[in-house]
Amino acid sequence: MSALPIPVKKERVNVLIGKNGKTKKMLEEAFNVELDIDSENALVYVKQKNAPLTPLSLMKVENAVKAISVGFAPEDAVKLADDMMMLEVIDLKAVARHKKDLQRIKGRIIGEEGKAKRMIEDLTGTKIAVGEREIGIIGDFEGVSVAREAIEMLIQGRTHRTVYNFLRSKARDIKRRRMELWEKLRF
Repeated sequence: MSALPIPVKKERVNVLIGKNGKTKKMLEEAFNVELDIDSENALVYVKQKNAPLTPLSLMKVENAVKAISVGFAPEDAVKLADDMMMLEVIDLKAVARHKKDLQRIKGRIIGEEGKAKRMIEDLTGTKIAVGEREIGIIGDFEGVSVAREAIEMLIQGRTHRTVYNFLRSKARDIKRRRMELWEKLRF
């Protein structure tokens, strides 16, 4: 069993379990664990299944539970079973002075009709969830790093145009580096 229970937001417990336990089963299969969900206290306990529970596998399961708690769809959280994927959470409470400020910051990150969020996701290959008081990012290391930087720029008040130009530039750099690496690996 996991050393410590993993907390989950009470309003997200049902999402974690899923209809007829579907999400719970999906997570258990993806991470090769058994989950014991205490709905009343909003806690998740992780038990080993077939293989020993390593610190890395425990961390992956914790990140998936945390991702669902932040607001990600279970299908996105399961991607964290891949060694190349990671979760980054930006705590907006640290930068928002009051509730209106928090709403303004979240609005800037989402953008008009979701344009800013979509643009960040598309150009970085990440998935973003805007939670009540935090922003979650799932992707590979490079994508998450660039997405985080873009979100921080929006939090600081930079214009959307400046952030989009930054994202386009970084996306070109990442694509070029990956092509160069691919060429090296091919020969």
